[in-house]
Amino acid sequence: MQGTVYTFETDSREGVVLLDDGSPVPFDAAAFDAGGMRFLRPGQRVRMTLDPAGGRVVLVTLHTLPDPLR
Repeated sequence: MQGTVYTFETDSREGVVLLDDGSPVPFDAAAFDAGGMRFLRPGQRVRMTLDPAGGRVVLVTLHTLPDPLR
């Protein structure tokens, strides 16, 4: 699942990602820590992995685009 960071609070390390269909998905520090990141900025593209049982975000990672020169 992919989306764009809408908000990210550095103090709480929680935020909201807007999916490509416009749906908001909150995430917390546990999902953020699992991706090895320390902060995000609004507008960054991310990938999310959801827990199939509960539907909550368990992993947030930056979505990197392929290098157009390769």
